[in-house]
Amino acid sequence: MTEDTDDILNLLPARLKEARRAKGLSLEAVANLSGVSRSMVSQIERGESSPTISTLWNLTRALQVDFAGLLEGTKATDQIEVLRNPEVPSIDNMGQNCRIRILSPPEEAGGHEVYDIEFDEDGALNSQPHARGAREQLTVLEGAVKVTSGNAVTELNQGDTARYAADIAHSICAIGPARVFLIVKNA
Repeated sequence: MTEDTDDILNLLPARLKEARRAKGLSLEAVANLSGVSRSMVSQIERGESSPTISTLWNLTRALQVDFAGLLEGTKATDQIEVLRNPEVPSIDNMGQNCRIRILSPPEEAGGHEVYDIEFDEDGALNSQPHARGAREQLTVLEGAVKVTSGNAVTELNQGDTARYAADIAHSICAIGPARVFLIVKNA
């Protein structure tokens, strides 16, 4: 095994114990939730036994923690996830004459989505209704846009922010070149 693998195996017992305590669960509660015996959970937390992948999976599901996160070499709080400009995913087949960059992590799709949208002079993004209760918040970073939500229409200039229903037909139309920051919050 490599040094990194050894470090991960040394950190795993403490991380499992930390996750259990953070949830306020006893060894018995984790055993009941995971199907792993109380004594085995205790042995794993003390570093006296190495769990199989299956056992580890059951424990992480019971503790509602990220399987991969437990195996990483450093704590998540000690990390900064960076996507350099060319790595930021984009959507190229929506709207007309606009570029949509996806700033939110993939696991938040359908929940809390964040976009950076750049419009050419005649750019527009026409959207069908999202899930019931969905809302959008749009801030104009550059230029000006016209926002429509149902029958409501307003024009926004640089620095303006609008919040509106997104569970009805809605659109963003550029008034000249523009750039906006859009947050979509599904209910």
